[in-house]
Amino acid sequence: MNDVPADESRVEIATADIPSLLLRMIPESADSIAETSGHPAEKAMVTEEAWVLLYRLLAECFTTPVLMPELESVRPDAQLLGRCWDFVETIVARSSEHVSGAVYFEVLEQLLNAEGLIEAAWPYMKDRTRARTVQMLDSYDVRLPGINRR
Repeated sequence: MNDVPADESRVEIATADIPSLLLRMIPESADSIAETSGHPAEKAMVTEEAWVLLYRLLAECFTTPVLMPELESVRPDAQLLGRCWDFVETIVARSSEHVSGAVYFEVLEQLLNAEGLIEAAWPYMKDRTRARTVQMLDSYDVRLPGINRR
């Protein structure tokens, strides 16, 4: 089963549905979700208010423990990185400005923390995520060959 929307006709993803989507698409996040919430991952998804948890969820349960180690790995798991960026693209494409802001601050901006992270992520990113990444790079006046350097 593929959790990534196949077409533009899918309805918006509610903020409250993002934690369970993360858990379904990136089961590697389960331990971090449980640790962060103090509940088993499946129960944590229904015991916290999703809008309060969103920034923390993305930072502590997705970006730091799953995404960044793969991007920094000598031998990254291409399948996992593909799922990670499918998750990001899904919520960016189908969510509110609140969610888009959380993705911007807790996922995309984190790629600026070390040299080479954007380049490592770029092949796995999808169209909307790439466009937002280029906007971010341009806003910080960061130029990367092959990404936003003309």
